[in-house]
Amino acid sequence: MGDLRNVNYFIQNCNNPAVPAEIRNNYIGLAKFFRAYFYFDKLVRFGDVPWYNKPLDVGDTTLLYKGRDSRTVIMDSIIADLDFAASHITDISDASRSQVTKTVVWGFKSRVCLFAGTFRKYQTTYKLGSSADKYLKMAAGAADSVIKSGIYSLNTAGDQPYRNLFISESPVSSEIMLADVSSVSLAKYNDANWYFTSATYGSRFSFTRTFINTYLMRDGKPFTDLPGHDTMVFASEVKNRDLRLQQTIRMGDYQRISGGNKVAAPPAFSYTYTGYMPIKWTLDDMYYDGGSLNTNSVTLMRYAEILLNYAEAKAELGTLTDQDWQLTVGALRARAGITGGLDAKPTAIDAYMQKTYFPDVSDPAILEIRRERGIELCLEGFRMDDLIRWKHGELLELPWNGFYVPALNKPLDLNGDGVLDVSFYTTAPSSKLSGVTYIDVSKQPQTLSNGTKGELHWLDNVPRVWHDYQYLYPIPYADLQVNPDLKQNPGWEE
Repeated sequence: MGDLRNVNYFIQNCNNPAVPAEIRNNYIGLAKFFRAYFYFDKLVRFGDVPWYNKPLDVGDTTLLYKGRDSRTVIMDSIIADLDFAASHITDISDASRSQVTKTVVWGFKSRVCLFAGTFRKYQTTYKLGSSADKYLKMAAGAADSVIKSGIYSLNTAGDQPYRNLFISESPVSSEIMLADVSSVSLAKYNDANWYFTSATYGSRFSFTRTFINTYLMRDGKPFTDLPGHDTMVFASEVKNRDLRLQQTIRMGDYQRISGGNKVAAPPAFSYTYTGYMPIKWTLDDMYYDGGSLNTNSVTLMRYAEILLNYAEAKAELGTLTDQDWQLTVGALRARAGITGGLDAKPTAIDAYMQKTYFPDVSDPAILEIRRERGIELCLEGFRMDDLIRWKHGELLELPWNGFYVPALNKPLDLNGDGVLDVSFYTTAPSSKLSGVTYIDVSKQPQTLSNGTKGELHWLDNVPRVWHDYQYLYPIPYADLQVNPDLKQNPGWEE
């Protein structure tokens, strides 16, 4: 609450008549943006929360110990703050991409309203569906304001235009709208390499095969339509796919730098559990692997998200046109080297997407926008919020599956360079090849789906059970002790 009090204190006391009203309102607009940002996080996490729009004094005990305000009150208050910010913040763009501007406010409003609109549509137990379209229209309108500003465009420069958005020291200003900028001069770094390459520091984050299957072929056709796709080995399944795949995971001719020299870098099983090892945020030089040394800026908002917000809001409203598709999903796929299906919204359902992920969705465009959102925005912090608003928390129960292993004790060449990289066994071989990593799949936590062959599986012995009450976090016990009128979220009472 300290951050909220600081913001409210500033808004209440930013009233010096010696400062021109335009300047004061600019800074009040910035403060209200951050209040909206604060409350949106609380809304997604806890649902109803108390709304405070002024700093509390020592005598404000009634306000301090009040119960929670409704989701509708919170959303309307967030929108009011964002509308004030958009009207009064004077800068429409900032070259450093480190400042909140009008376009950033519009972009955030599109994010907030898309969440609100789809939440109301799919989370039907709240009985708020009648207001869903109102917020979806706001989401489309705010995104359209960003698009029509003409300030941003998708980055298409270089041989890896997608990945460069995440490994550049200075934000790629054509597409990045807001970033947490690293600074060598100020010794401000991040630890992305350490997190995504260390077997002990990070979470050993690994993509699942179920998700990797959603990356299209370069011709725009689903990978899962290929005969035998489910038994393809890693080096084969990653060929001729959406170019974002090779800019997101280690595959193909990916190399790293060690002591100034480039070396082949297939998936490292000292880190990955599934074989699909992320590179989206990591710098290629191994120098950065051992601590908080990264100099790449961290993207907080970019134009691609706004295009997807616009497309999804329009699709949910039933007003998405072929021109809208070309502008949004079509443009993103064109950057990814995809040649088919760019000019018109889809008319056929992808059976894999519907059966595996969204059996309740019958609109081909919505299915494809959700595919696109998962691929384009992976590892950027959106997925859990998306599952909440689409009411698909049960997807967290899916197995943690990895690439296909055709046989035990048969070393695999993962990057097609003629060098064997990894071998899987249930009985340790009497002799081992130099340079090959040997992985025991005889027992949990790591096994093959069919015992002696099949997909890698990780932690099948750990139950993954979803309950719908988990769409909201529990109110912390300490807060309930201080203020019992907050009351616990349903399902978390015990």
